[in-house]
Amino acid sequence: MSGVRVVALQMLYNASSEMHQFLETMLLFVAGLFPIVNPLGVAPIFLSMTDGESAETRNLLARRIAINGLLLLLTSLFIGSHVLAFFGITLPVVKIGGGLVVTFSGWTILNQKSEPREAGREQVGRGRSILTSAFYPLTLPLTVGPGSIATTLTLGTQLATHFDAQPAQALVLNFVAAVTGIVLIAVSIYLSFRFADALGRLLGETGTSVLVRLSAFILLCIGIQIIWNGVNELLTPLLHR
Repeated sequence: MSGVRVVALQMLYNASSEMHQFLETMLLFVAGLFPIVNPLGVAPIFLSMTDGESAETRNLLARRIAINGLLLLLTSLFIGSHVLAFFGITLPVVKIGGGLVVTFSGWTILNQKSEPREAGREQVGRGRSILTSAFYPLTLPLTVGPGSIATTLTLGTQLATHFDAQPAQALVLNFVAAVTGIVLIAVSIYLSFRFADALGRLLGETGTSVLVRLSAFILLCIGIQIIWNGVNELLTPLLHR
């Protein structure tokens, strides 16, 4: 009986240890990606870019953006580093290029003029064209940008390296945890964009305009920061030489 009890305790300890590692890895990805993706901060910009659209169109866009973001992050996690290596592109270059796009997007939104809502017939025609923006620029780079992609690449590489000497079961468990964390990020994107109109009604037209300008300015600053990080990573080895 004592032998069975020892085996049972060992199995319970192993299960507890695996669950702890699963939660730790999942929370690592959520904590690392959520501030960069910042769906709550991008929601006002989404609201501004879909101004005058129906609730159905916004719901569809929110779902598409969440799915696009999920696929982008999963691709970055599993094959992103291999794609960059195939084309000979380094992470600093990705940061600089993506930072330029983010900066341009923030500058454009910051300087756009507030226009009255379009009525009936024009909204229907515009509703079809706005769906083509679900990937660019609404998903990339406004929601899942170079910072998110670089972070996912880095975390995925560290995860594979750290558990390289561990059993395959531990590696699979941690990648499942990483995927779970990314799925939670996608869910947060959908919920933030799905209920962006409720936020707009709460703030009113003036409050929404102020929040959009503030979010666009923050987006502009984020783009410049990403560019600076990329330039710094490129120049640091040269300066040391």
